[in-house]
Amino acid sequence: MKIPNLRPYLLLEVVAAVTLLGYGLFSNGETSNQTSVPSKISQDGFTPIFDGKSLEGWEFDPVYWSVKEGAIVGEITAATLLKNNTFIIWKGEELGDFELKVDFWISEKGNSGVQYRSDRFTELPYALRGYQADIDGGNLYTGQNYEERKRTTLAYRGQKTRIVSAPDSITSIGGYVRNNAWKGLVLVDELGDRTALGNLIKKGDWNTIHIVAKGNLMKHYVNGTLMSEVLDEDAKNRRVRGLFGFQVHVGPPMKVMFKNILLKKG
Repeated sequence: MKIPNLRPYLLLEVVAAVTLLGYGLFSNGETSNQTSVPSKISQDGFTPIFDGKSLEGWEFDPVYWSVKEGAIVGEITAATLLKNNTFIIWKGEELGDFELKVDFWISEKGNSGVQYRSDRFTELPYALRGYQADIDGGNLYTGQNYEERKRTTLAYRGQKTRIVSAPDSITSIGGYVRNNAWKGLVLVDELGDRTALGNLIKKGDWNTIHIVAKGNLMKHYVNGTLMSEVLDEDAKNRRVRGLFGFQVHVGPPMKVMFKNILLKKG
């Protein structure tokens, strides 16, 4: 009688036993060479919209915008001075209600901002018109609400405001602006001393701006502190949906950088 060769079967049993033993050693049933893949959506519902590597999905003038060291960089040099403000515009959907968190760094003479709920200013390339969370290197305006190419200042840093429409007798937006501020700016409350709030922003270092836009209410936080709040009751001029982007402002040579751009819609 021929005795069958049992070696292949024994080998299979050994492999199976080792596999089961390995499975038992890891409480979640994963093998040792598995790694968890982080979700694109964080626990608090924010989604990154910049990969830190390329400007795919953005519209911009390459003379002024690039990616360096994981950040979107806007830069003016002595050879590329601007005649008009220029923007890098996110090509995703128009944003209505949303929250946005962005880390930013800006040079001492820099002037920039986070543009949102905006429309295109079609007379110029790469130009937007609408709400802006101001950012400046001198730390005079960072955190305020300024409306680019429209009603100008809607809330200075440290202000909670209500915005009302111009009288019907005023036929142009510019006719209701004085000292670079909307005359329909109604001060509701003081959020704190403007200078003291400014001291919470780190010059020459990275800071975080957080914009919350819900309905006609807009709040700007920097490093976790509320810097300005606007309730826009001007039905003639307000916008509740629009484009989002970053600005490089006319002026001397400067640099601004943005990274960790996180968006939560709704």
